[in-house]
Amino acid sequence: MKLTIIGTGYVGLSTGTCFADMGHTVCCYDYDQNKIDRLNNNERVIFEPYLFEMIESNKNDYRLGFTSSLDEAIDADIFFICVGTPSSEDGSANLEYVIEAAKQLGKNAKRDFTVVNKSTVPIGTGDLVKETISEELRKRDSSIKFGVISNPEFLKQGSAVNDFLRPDRIVVGYETEEAKEQMIELYRSFTLHHHKIIFMSIRSAEMTKYVSNSMLATKISFMNEISNICELLKADVEDVRRGVGSDERIGYSFTYPGCGYGGSCFPKDVEALIYLAEQNGFDPQILKSVKQRNFNQKKLLFKKLSKSLNNEVKDKSIAVWGLSFKPETDDMREAPSITLVKEIIEAGGTVKAYDPAAMEVSRKYFDKEVYDNGSLELVGNPYTAAENADALVLVTEWKVFRNPDFALLKSLMKKPVIIDGRNQYTRTNMENQGFVYEGMGK
Repeated sequence: MKLTIIGTGYVGLSTGTCFADMGHTVCCYDYDQNKIDRLNNNERVIFEPYLFEMIESNKNDYRLGFTSSLDEAIDADIFFICVGTPSSEDGSANLEYVIEAAKQLGKNAKRDFTVVNKSTVPIGTGDLVKETISEELRKRDSSIKFGVISNPEFLKQGSAVNDFLRPDRIVVGYETEEAKEQMIELYRSFTLHHHKIIFMSIRSAEMTKYVSNSMLATKISFMNEISNICELLKADVEDVRRGVGSDERIGYSFTYPGCGYGGSCFPKDVEALIYLAEQNGFDPQILKSVKQRNFNQKKLLFKKLSKSLNNEVKDKSIAVWGLSFKPETDDMREAPSITLVKEIIEAGGTVKAYDPAAMEVSRKYFDKEVYDNGSLELVGNPYTAAENADALVLVTEWKVFRNPDFALLKSLMKKPVIIDGRNQYTRTNMENQGFVYEGMGK
């Protein structure tokens, strides 16, 4: 099939590249000329394992192309809308880019087509997209026919390629049998050994995406709350996690306590579902508690740091390991590191930070003056960050931080204090090596 992907962000690039890798002809369209130029020059625009090797391979085989010209992108059987839906100030999802994409399709389509919403959108957006395209076609007095599909993505940053090529489920919201059959054909290569497509109404598919992310966010926030209670009661949350997770009804996934969730999905989707519920006269008490617990959890690292330094953070040098919201990505949206670094600087301390992927991206999240005045310094490796540090805070559980040379680390630091925001280390081992250690829920 001939596919056009509208939007070359994380979802759009992953979707377009993986479909091309399955033999489809794919054109990725974006109005951002700079990004298109970079992609055409084989430059990496996001950090995602294996993705850019696949982009180069499929470009070389003429299955994948990038353009900022709508004329070059408009000839397709299926159009995937993969644009951003950022949160508005009131918590609702901003559909500006989705509606604009629909308008352009209505204005420029040359033949019958199907449009697939892959962006995370509020319930009812499928109807809005349908109305928008229909209105533009009426203005043209066009007889072009089209169908609307909801096909939410369930990609985890850091494993997007594997998640797309080996999905555990493919959710499709549809209206007509013709559209349903088209999606079956499109995904045939992904379902040869097991039929993983779950069909439902468009509104149910839109809701499924929000509920999935909100459910996972709830599980994380619940375990973070339990970790705080464990500390008060002198229990070890890691033991509790293993005991609870062994129940197959609960499982181990998303039961690891830490310093809060971040990223482009969980915070935004919880917020959007709260908004949708309240707009319809329902008080979503659990979802609001999930949001509040995560906000509080992000502040816990600084509280632990301050306590370990006898509430004297001013003029202290703090090493921060990890800036991205999770490993294997450079995404810092809503990352706990942002809260921590800003609190340290506001308290009069300085930060030396290292992250394997998010160093350049981090410059978007802090004022330029903090770099100019030396409050925040980005360094080239974990040990440089630790030199003369009064404490080290592990924020992101990158593999490179799992087994450091603790003897070297201790010799470099001014004070051997470690705040472990991801429970990568054990208290006994750390204290035996002479560190003051604070974990989460321990």
